[in-house]
Amino acid sequence: MRTRFVRRAALFVAVAAMTLPFAGAAGAATYVVLYKAQGVPADGGGQVRAAGGTVVASYAQIGVIIASSDDAGFSAALMKDGRIDGVSSTAGFASRLDGGAADSAESSTGDLPNSPATDADNLSPLQWDMRQIHAPEAHEITGGSPSVLVGDIDTGIDFDHPDLAPNIDVANSVNCVTGSPVAGLAAQDDNGHGTHTAGTIAAASNGVGIVGVAPNVKIAGIKSGNADGFFFPEAVICGFVWAGSHHVDVTNNSYFADPWEYNCRNDSDQRAIWKAEQRAILYAERQGVTVVAAEGNDSDDTAHPTQDRTSPDDTTPVTRDITNACVIIPVEVPGVIGVSATGSFAQGTNAGQYADHLKSFYSSFGVGVTQVAAPGGDSLFGTPPFTGVAGRVLSAWPTEVTSNCLASRRVTDPGAPGALWCYQQGTSMASPHAAGVAALIISRYGMAGGPKGKLSPNQVKAFLTQTADPQACPESLPTGYSTILGVNSHLPQACQGGPGYNSWYGNGEVDALNAVTR
Repeated sequence: MRTRFVRRAALFVAVAAMTLPFAGAAGAATYVVLYKAQGVPADGGGQVRAAGGTVVASYAQIGVIIASSDDAGFSAALMKDGRIDGVSSTAGFASRLDGGAADSAESSTGDLPNSPATDADNLSPLQWDMRQIHAPEAHEITGGSPSVLVGDIDTGIDFDHPDLAPNIDVANSVNCVTGSPVAGLAAQDDNGHGTHTAGTIAAASNGVGIVGVAPNVKIAGIKSGNADGFFFPEAVICGFVWAGSHHVDVTNNSYFADPWEYNCRNDSDQRAIWKAEQRAILYAERQGVTVVAAEGNDSDDTAHPTQDRTSPDDTTPVTRDITNACVIIPVEVPGVIGVSATGSFAQGTNAGQYADHLKSFYSSFGVGVTQVAAPGGDSLFGTPPFTGVAGRVLSAWPTEVTSNCLASRRVTDPGAPGALWCYQQGTSMASPHAAGVAALIISRYGMAGGPKGKLSPNQVKAFLTQTADPQACPESLPTGYSTILGVNSHLPQACQGGPGYNSWYGNGEVDALNAVTR
């Protein structure tokens, strides 16, 4: 298990490495069977059975079968078929909680139903992050449309949380942990991370707790992470195919593929895994899904990787030299909107010392990888006075896993007895802010000829990037910031580019008000 979240001020809930058991035969391993064609042949299931396996799920849309087998010769037997590109066991390839030309953003207001929302819930004064992206002002125009559905590919969602229950789409929620979808209440969050990201996106404006970026949209929990916070490839593939097949408009993805953080084309097992995941993501995008993803918390330049020192994180890390042939999934898949994290607004006597919304000390970055920035919190360099626990982001949390939120970060609301909210920081917290603004964009400009009669992912990306608040590279940094080196590169964090686009902030910090008044 990586310890960078401990070194980096407890960015995430602590998780323990484990292999997800398949519910079939004892000792069976789960495999991704990747066909060369974007389809599964009619005899695919028979092939798997003849090789000593069982079909867990078949995704004809992307040419992938998820299988289970306890036969040591299973992979070799299948690879005799020239139609198969690769067969890889997913053991040890869990995804862990961290992470074409754009169309024109010109559009008139669409025909989706919209109504304003207020930001007067009991815990709203603690939401510095929403004020930073001008969400309250945007809500005076629209709180989003209930015709827009966000899928949170995460550890599930707390169906009973009072801030989320009014907006949860139970029918389109799903548990994908085994690789085979189980719809509905099976997507209950047993970790906490998914409820936190979902709250940032769509917590209702209902008088209690907080208000999300898009408090009127619907949200589905797409549970691809287990209780220990690990996302296995079969679950990630299932989640994206589900999103693409179930009229999801936006997905948030606050995780990245482990145990090898950088997945390399010259490794046969890694290649089969990331190609299958990439196919699932591209399928979702073709179905009109806007995919938003966290950039990661290694303080590294992901556009120029040189070494991977932290992988594999399920055993003993081995330092290896890497190049741009190695990618982080999902943030480096084409079309995905990569999000870096910022801390609280610089104000007072320190305002002129560095960028207004300084990139969080832990946030990774990179030219071409970072499209936008969003509040993720910064417990070291966020500018006081804080309106929370050391500049972290407040959101919903399930009481069933109260222990996963440190006692010092727990918040309750007398107006909602028994409910819980929690402060966290990380690019995991930044990504849902951007996903929420994407949902507002689709709500506001809705009907514009995309695959589902709504804005296409490229149009949403264009709106999001063109309405972001540009942030220039800082002229100077606060004392101590420059001593924080990249976890993998061991290099100082250098910002490259101009005020319109740079490696730290991309096109700028998302701005909800600009987005809905374009």
